[in-house]
Amino acid sequence: MTGDTATQKDKGDTQVRFFFYGHAAKRMIERRIPTDLVKEVVLLGEMIVDYPDERPFPSRLILGWDGKRPIHVVSAKNESEDIEYIITVSEPDLSQWEAGYRWRKKA
Repeated sequence: MTGDTATQKDKGDTQVRFFFYGHAAKRMIERRIPTDLVKEVVLLGEMIVDYPDERPFPSRLILGWDGKRPIHVVSAKNESEDIEYIITVSEPDLSQWEAGYRWRKKA
């Protein structure tokens, strides 16, 4: 497992450590999405899909905004250690998502 870690307080003033997988970091660079924005999306964004049975930790798709720019973050939370694993980060587009970026278009 490769990646980078950072720490930030969540809404409840709990220290949350972030671990950015290499894939996520690469996508963030390609899409010019800064680390602080990803943390903000995870802490303050809207969970739009929950994957409670994912292993080793439950994961979710979170929607956040950078002004009018939508940002999707897939992350997994290790609750016992307060570590948020950032799996991937993207900027969804309307060719694949309904207006509002909460629902994927049906094929």
